[in-house]
Amino acid sequence: MKKLIEIEDTVLTKLKVLSAFEGLSVKALMEKAVELFVKSKEKEQLDRLTQEQKEDIGLLLLMQQTNRTDTVPEETFLKALQ
Repeated sequence: MKKLIEIEDTVLTKLKVLSAFEGLSVKALMEKAVELFVKSKEKEQLDRLTQEQKEDIGLLLLMQQTNRTDTVPEETFLKALQ
């Protein structure tokens, strides 16, 4: 997805200098910076969760990875619960 954003000239100049030192394009440097920021915010949010909330998220992630076309008969499911 292509988006245009406005950046102050001083920030753009700093980005250009940093990108030269890093050996990256300005676009790649900005993508890397945004990715690091998002990961940092995600970690902050996860750190604030209770243990039960963390378990719920883990279960949700596992459920999203399952094959939804794979089914078992009701009998098998009920036997597994006992």
